Amino acid sequence: MAFVRRLLSLSFAMALTAGSAMAQTEIKFGHVGEPGSLFDQSAQEFAKRANAKLGNKAKVVVYGSSQLGGDGEMLKKLKLGTIDLALPSTVMSSQVPAFGLFEMPYLVKSREHMAKIRDQIVVPTLEPIALKAGYRIIGVWENGFRQITNNKRPINTPEDLKGIKLRTPKGTWRVKMFKAYGANPSPLAFSEVFVALQTGVMDGEENPLAQIYPARFYEVQKYLSLTGHVYTPAYVTAGASWSRLPADVQKILSDTAKEMQPVVYKIAAGLDDSLLQKLKDAGMKVNVANKEAFIKASKPIYDEFAKEVPGGKELIDKSLALGK
Repeated sequence: MAFVRRLLSLSFAMALTAGSAMAQTEIKFGHVGEPGSLFDQSAQEFAKRANAKLGNKAKVVVYGSSQLGGDGEMLKKLKLGTIDLALPSTVMSSQVPAFGLFEMPYLVKSREHMAKIRDQIVVPTLEPIALKAGYRIIGVWENGFRQITNNKRPINTPEDLKGIKLRTPKGTWRVKMFKAYGANPSPLAFSEVFVALQTGVMDGEENPLAQIYPARFYEVQKYLSLTGHVYTPAYVTAGASWSRLPADVQKILSDTAKEMQPVVYKIAAGLDDSLLQKLKDAGMKVNVANKEAFIKASKPIYDEFAKEVPGGKELIDKSLALGK
């Protein structure tokens, strides 16, 4: 009888182990981008490369279009371990204050500049801070240079934003920035933006072209103003489930996420050129904003970040120095 009990116990343990292995086979990778967006193209290429290396060890499955929730929801799910990877951008600044660095307007001059910031600031300084908060960043990709769309008027200077109801992502500093410019900003999940613009709940929004076009905002927006006010990275982020993955699977995912970094920049640069023309062809009225006026109006945001965030001034100074 004792032998039978041990045998049953062993069988049950093996079943649990097998079940756990099966549960880990699919690596869920969520993001908010629509089909054809930079997020979508980047995540799909990552999955293709990672899966070729993983063989039958595991399989990355991409869930775009907010299928696994908005950015905030996915960060919670990462901590719970119910999803494995996500691609947050601005929302990181609301979880880890130091990431508000990338909410500073006109901080990042180019993708080459961003690559230096990534290697000399994000990896050695910001990634350990994120890890303490429960988020493991395994790659730094891109959301892009952000532009403003709206239904009221072309935006040439900050004064043109006065009174405009503007959707922003859920990042504290983005709201503060647009308030300083005179707009009436409100955070809203990306999946809700189209309807908010369509119904007039919001007058406008701000996003990279690689989000604006795939989300078809041109159908509900008249004006596209090329402000380039913020460059937002995107972070390939793991959470609680990471420790359950075998070491060789972790290495493949990490290596592939980093291998994708220059690939993402190349895809993004191509989209900047092609999508601007497509938005013009779709009927949007495009203008180039007076960036100097926006830069001048941005000083209070820099000062406040330097004062409120521990080490904020040093982060800003080092980032700007890398762009010279």
